[in-house]
Amino acid sequence: MKLLSTFVAVAIAASCAAAKEVAPLTGEAAARYRSGEVHMELMDSKIRTHNRFRAAGAYASQQYPPITRYTPCRNGKAVTGKGTANETFACSNVDLGYFLSHADLGSATGEGSSLWGWTAPNGREFGIVGQADGAAFVEVLKDGSLEYLGRLPQQSVTSIWREIRVYKHYAIIGSEALGHGVQIFDLRKLLDIKTKSRWNPKGAPKTFSTTTDLTGLFNALPVGRVHNIVVNEEVGYAVAVGAQPRNSSCAAGLIFIDLKDPSKPTTPGCASQDGYVHDAQCLIYRGPDKRYTGKDICYGYNEDTLTIYDVTNKKNTTVISRTSYEGASYTHQGWVLDKDWQEYLITDDELDEMDGAGPGKDGFPVSFIWDIKDLQNPKQTGLYKSKTKSIDHNQYVIDDWVYQSNYGAGLRILDLSSVKKDPTGKGIKEVGFFDIYPEDDAVGGVVDFVGTWASYGFFESGWILINTIERGLFSVKYNNPQKPGRGGKGKGGGGW
Repeated sequence: MKLLSTFVAVAIAASCAAAKEVAPLTGEAAARYRSGEVHMELMDSKIRTHNRFRAAGAYASQQYPPITRYTPCRNGKAVTGKGTANETFACSNVDLGYFLSHADLGSATGEGSSLWGWTAPNGREFGIVGQADGAAFVEVLKDGSLEYLGRLPQQSVTSIWREIRVYKHYAIIGSEALGHGVQIFDLRKLLDIKTKSRWNPKGAPKTFSTTTDLTGLFNALPVGRVHNIVVNEEVGYAVAVGAQPRNSSCAAGLIFIDLKDPSKPTTPGCASQDGYVHDAQCLIYRGPDKRYTGKDICYGYNEDTLTIYDVTNKKNTTVISRTSYEGASYTHQGWVLDKDWQEYLITDDELDEMDGAGPGKDGFPVSFIWDIKDLQNPKQTGLYKSKTKSIDHNQYVIDDWVYQSNYGAGLRILDLSSVKKDPTGKGIKEVGFFDIYPEDDAVGGVVDFVGTWASYGFFESGWILINTIERGLFSVKYNNPQKPGRGGKGKGGGGW
């Protein structure tokens, strides 16, 4: 991937030195993205890592025993089991509640990926856990313990890429597997499952049918595969993003899925103008740019740019702006800081640390801050550098805090409340972390695709779920009495 760094360096040198944002790439460098060459190199790199660790036995998740006792973070460590190196987790202000391996969650393959959650009307909290061979369902109990309820298998073949979002009480599940489509599953089915216990010896987790138990199945993808799922619950649709091939009519861009009748999902159109979209966030616009008030806006993370779309008319979408930035190697994902007043957003880049590009050249993850008060001219105003080597992956903002999944560095929680006054990022503080991958602690972290893929921190109880590639599912909780997080006094509320 070093060739990419050369292209980026040339583009940066030709741009205005005073600006962090730069014009999108052109020529041969742009063609590498458009063709999918860069994405294939990224996917191949992940597959090589998975193959290496699978061969070494790291994905035999039954080797990781359940952790069923609340373990506080003391003196920077949460010590479990016999206290060996691989049972001791570095941490700060985050306690460990519970852990179940992928094997405990019914998976034959393990290899965790995405994660999302659902809160039932009666307040019960559930996690939907992505694995190579399907999605596992757990209930998060009041004490943070995890109860495995059952699973929905893959629709076709296994894949290490499985993405999950929730629309109302439906799980929307996509995969990179050919012929998979987008599963629509009614999560209310979980409410009546009775698992085995002393009082219910005949109970058992349930394996749901991929035919009779689905509410709907969206099959209008070019070859049935999709890289990610996005939901705009306010408007009532999902988006299949990165649905290859790139030479299809929608160019692997934004494919809209109407969910007003989840049993009969249809597509009203797509946005193909900027080609492949890796991830996105779609919201009704509320913010200072009055030209777009009330419009349906999608913020696209499109490999080498932040691309902002007006998708109000699904049959006639438009691109508002395309902007790149210093060190852009693979624009991966992002989130607005306040969905009710969209002035700033935060993004990450999945290849800059590995590629040695821009601010990420030293291998420490970079969070990029964007001023989006003018949707036609976004400005990359600053950044935050993590203190532990790794690769940044997925992040979600709740009440001025961002919950980041940084592969081997685990869950990282940053306080973004300073950004509105100081968008350079200098005031951003890390307020807590839980490192779920002790294997790299002795070397200060590694730049590799290991550890956590995703976390979910939207539960009102304050319990945070972390899905890991190798081990399984952790529940953790922020615990600083001087500055309580969700589930404590002083924050709470919110959601996405």
